[in-house]
Amino acid sequence: MKRRDVLKGISLFSGAVALGRPALSAADQAVAGKTVSKIAQPVRGLRRIAGRLQQPIRLTLETSSAQDAVVTSIGGVEIDRRSLAAGKQTFDIFIDPVAHPTSVDLAVRLGDATLRDTVQMHPVRKMQVYILPHSHHDLGYTELQSDVEERQMRNISLGIDLARRTAGYPEGSRFVWNLEVLWGADLYMRRKSPDEKAAFLEAVRKGWIALNGSYANELTGLCRPEELLQLFRYGTELSRAAGTTIDSAMMSDVPGYTWGTVDAMAQAGIRYFSSAPNYFDRIGRFMDTLQDKPFWWVSKSGKAKVLFWIPWTGYAMSHVMTADDEWVGKYQERMDEARFPYDISYVRWAGHGDNAEPDPGIAEFTRAWNETYEWPKFTIASTSTAFTAFERRYGSQLPQLQGDLTPYWEDGAASSALETAINRNAADRLTQAATLFALRRPHAYNADAFNDAWRDVLLFSEHTWGAAASVTQPEASMTVNQWSVKRDFALDAERKSRALFAEAKELSDPVQGKVDVVNTSSWPRGGIVLLPRELSSAGDRVTDAHGRALPSQRLSTGELATQIPEMPGLSTARFTVTKGSPTPPAVPVSYRDGEIRNGHLRARIDQASGDIVELAVAGSDANLVDTRGGWTLNEFVLLQGDDAQHLGKSGTATILVEESGPLIVSLRVESTAPLCESLVRRVRLAADHDFLELDNTVDKRRADYASTTDDKGRHPVLKESIQFAFPFAVENGQLTVDVPFAQVRPELDQLPGSCKNWMPVSRWVDVSNTTGGITWVTLDAPLIEVGGITATKLNSQTDPEVWLRHLDPTQTFFSWVMNNHWGTNYRAWQAGPVTFRYALRPHKGADFARATQFATGLSQPLVVIAAAGAVSMVGALLHVEPADVVVEELKRSADGKDWIVRLFNASDRSADVRLRWSPHADVIRTSRSNLAEEPVEAPHDTFALAASELLIVRATSRG
Repeated sequence: MKRRDVLKGISLFSGAVALGRPALSAADQAVAGKTVSKIAQPVRGLRRIAGRLQQPIRLTLETSSAQDAVVTSIGGVEIDRRSLAAGKQTFDIFIDPVAHPTSVDLAVRLGDATLRDTVQMHPVRKMQVYILPHSHHDLGYTELQSDVEERQMRNISLGIDLARRTAGYPEGSRFVWNLEVLWGADLYMRRKSPDEKAAFLEAVRKGWIALNGSYANELTGLCRPEELLQLFRYGTELSRAAGTTIDSAMMSDVPGYTWGTVDAMAQAGIRYFSSAPNYFDRIGRFMDTLQDKPFWWVSKSGKAKVLFWIPWTGYAMSHVMTADDEWVGKYQERMDEARFPYDISYVRWAGHGDNAEPDPGIAEFTRAWNETYEWPKFTIASTSTAFTAFERRYGSQLPQLQGDLTPYWEDGAASSALETAINRNAADRLTQAATLFALRRPHAYNADAFNDAWRDVLLFSEHTWGAAASVTQPEASMTVNQWSVKRDFALDAERKSRALFAEAKELSDPVQGKVDVVNTSSWPRGGIVLLPRELSSAGDRVTDAHGRALPSQRLSTGELATQIPEMPGLSTARFTVTKGSPTPPAVPVSYRDGEIRNGHLRARIDQASGDIVELAVAGSDANLVDTRGGWTLNEFVLLQGDDAQHLGKSGTATILVEESGPLIVSLRVESTAPLCESLVRRVRLAADHDFLELDNTVDKRRADYASTTDDKGRHPVLKESIQFAFPFAVENGQLTVDVPFAQVRPELDQLPGSCKNWMPVSRWVDVSNTTGGITWVTLDAPLIEVGGITATKLNSQTDPEVWLRHLDPTQTFFSWVMNNHWGTNYRAWQAGPVTFRYALRPHKGADFARATQFATGLSQPLVVIAAAGAVSMVGALLHVEPADVVVEELKRSADGKDWIVRLFNASDRSADVRLRWSPHADVIRTSRSNLAEEPVEAPHDTFALAASELLIVRATSRG
């Protein structure tokens, strides 16, 4: 999104090159006997004249009468003689091309007057510059989302028309309309007439419309693993309909992308990534470091890579410059200043403003320039054309960088913490529902219904959160209406995911007093399951299929908690509920005087503050909580404004026992908290569980307006943020952050330009040494601050130097759950209760596969279903070896014929993976596949996977 109020009044700089420099004024009128300057301007292009390349100097003269002999000399040597009519005249003179920066002194004699000027000439780059016309897709911001939808569909039609009108132009100046992202095309294909859709697909086949593979300009740091894959799925569907392929992606405005983006792109066949961020606001050092420095961005596994390239000014070049001769010179100046070593480059051309129409002027400029000048050459093209040409020439010379491009703008999602959590959980629910269909009702799987729900998930994580005036005018109708639409994406995703999940569970003829528990994970799982009141009304006693009594406890919620034994992955087990007393666990969980414990863990809560001051493994005196820095575990922290030296804390706590054991103890810790109606933190421990659960409910009051006014006479909304502290003590422990399809060690695995003031988290953070550590899981809140309260950047931030350059080793981080720090786009306030759930699991040495399994199991819990049929289903549909390779999703193929398995090697070791299918799966062969669900290799029985490698398999069924 372009910040028009900022752009209007400033001169913009990139390095030492002024972007907004005024054009040279006309030469002064000649005065006899006097010397005047600024009559000459260099043109940084090469023309072929009489078979020789020549470099122009443009002269602008204004005379009151006609001149018969206007003589131009350089170094006393006459190089041009001509007559001029009265008035202002512009013409070019030519010199041999300069090979290095050169000052050229020239003199122009008009009768008795001589005008002198000095022109700085620079070598003309003999380079090919590709121009990529597109429209930046902001789904909202300046207009209501519905108006933007219509605009982007109209832009497709205009792009086709412009391509048709210029089809007879010389090659290179024929218009090509790049679809920056695909949600507009998706709307076009769903809403337009059959003739319009056919014309669109034909335009794609002709190359008039160029498809790029991302569905939206996404905040990838918010994406769940399957959501990240879904971001590129639609491109495979659309390209198949058009009979073409997509090997490129554009993303605009957003600075930074989670590391797993590489894997997701590779699974969609995308090799080229044109990144064009906002070029000045809240981007840290991203553009300052990476602009005009193409490189191969390599996945964590090393098995996938994309050519990553940010052009000068990101996507905003046409917003701040005009395509003319002066622009050509400025562009080459930028390439010189950046020491750009290549003879092929590209620029984005996004029209005039966001969601802009195709700019016909760029085709006219390109045609006129190429007909006049031989160098540099300009070619209107697709992303794929430009990047393919560049790779052919330079691909083997480019650096390969392996690491996270930690994004910046995800912080704004914490301005709507409730909806962000809703969407996050809807994504996990959809993933689990697809697997549940595969296990129980495979032939009822409806790919279109899932795609529809995923569309809502993606559009909530899309970068346009609200109106341009969302912060300065939070109660304006445009702000309120845009947020209502944005919020509905999350609510619709939740509604649709719940409906699909319920449909997957449906079976006829339920058996009274019996329940089935489904393990949708690929690894063995057991532990606590909660039986709803309506499925456990028969009594409090639970037995397994062999009649063995299982520990159980009736909870204050009415649910019956029971502890089931470990069951195989991707399987179902049956249990019976009868009258009788609940069976106690062998080792009960207990609470006394602030300490909760079972046979695995003990945790001590400070009874005054409600914070956790001690966490230890049973039999050990080592406290995993580091209180030396002044923080305690799960401590509430409020930042007002950007003053990290005066932080707000919660008040005196009241601790209530909600569940007293022996299977589950749950404590309710009530406190007052600044700027909140209340703070309720629950601490829960179950018998035989090796992890502690935390639920923190913040009932937030709406942020206040300031009593003072800003420079526009408005009362701004006061800035604030809330975080919870997690200081851990693991000797020499390494902090590692989970992201989709990778793990990131802060500083060590972050590429230059990455955000270090905060980091997105997928599922877990781990602090470990070689012998022990702790895994922290977050279910609802996707952001952390590493080492301290470092998220203090308010409103617009254009200075790269104010952002963190370096992160020191630490074992302390903060879950950053709420803020209103932005000055636009995101929300000015939020109000009401929001719950943030966490889990803490001490363990032996670092095991990222186990951490992934543990965290995924919490976000996709064991599924309790009313039992149906007479036979208990206990066999696993699929068994994956080795266990460190996890099934991210198991589902039916979109055509309903076969099985699709997404596998991720969550360990730090390579593996030979074997899939062992149940006979009733009727699988006859398995092949490596992709997001298009096509076999891409000959069938295999085993698959070699590197550490952190993602693999999609299509398993062909006999029927």
